[in-house]
Amino acid sequence: MTKLDLLSGPNYRSEDSSEQIEQLIILVHGLGADGNDLIGLAPYFAEVCPNALFIAPNGPEKCDMIPMHAEIGYQWFSLQNRGEAAMLEGARMVAPTLNGFIDQQIEKYTLQENQVALIGFSQGTMMSLFCGTRRKKDIAGIIGFSGQLVGKEVLKNEIASYPPILLINGDQDELIPIQEQEIAVKVLKQENISVESHIIRGLGHSIDFEGIQMAREFLTKIFAIK
Repeated sequence: MTKLDLLSGPNYRSEDSSEQIEQLIILVHGLGADGNDLIGLAPYFAEVCPNALFIAPNGPEKCDMIPMHAEIGYQWFSLQNRGEAAMLEGARMVAPTLNGFIDQQIEKYTLQENQVALIGFSQGTMMSLFCGTRRKKDIAGIIGFSGQLVGKEVLKNEIASYPPILLINGDQDELIPIQEQEIAVKVLKQENISVESHIIRGLGHSIDFEGIQMAREFLTKIFAIK
């Protein structure tokens, strides 16, 4: 059984949705969490994307930073070493798994790349940015909460697609300093990617309603929903 076979998690569709799925929105969780951590956001986004399918897969590995007897959480790759080289290696190793999952869902629901968006939080933002800029075709867009850009030095040599991106961080983030967002914006814009960047005052490593509203507006724009 491959890691791709192991990817599963909760999904959500609005009660008001049509039979036809018009958008696929994949929510990519952070370190030590699982798909349930983000699927609760789906109803808020479904208010502006009523015909979307939301899927929140669990990461392929059990988190190696959770005590043995604690509740199980997942990771996309280990963050015990947060050095740039180690994170790049981790993201590179698991990218085929997440990209394969995206491809699988596109085929399953007979969709096009421009009907797909990624929404990440923390490590999920790392993976969304890493995969979303290296796919053969542009997806509709990427929303990244409280994350950072992994592989900054190699992006110019590996970039293959240019989806619009929205990045949102809090100025009180205790895990990922806001300087990482500033760096990400600079690097992405150097590669001619359209990037919107917002820093929310007083917010830590979290998602608040202000950020959700920004994400909702971004979704309506990239999917041309009126």
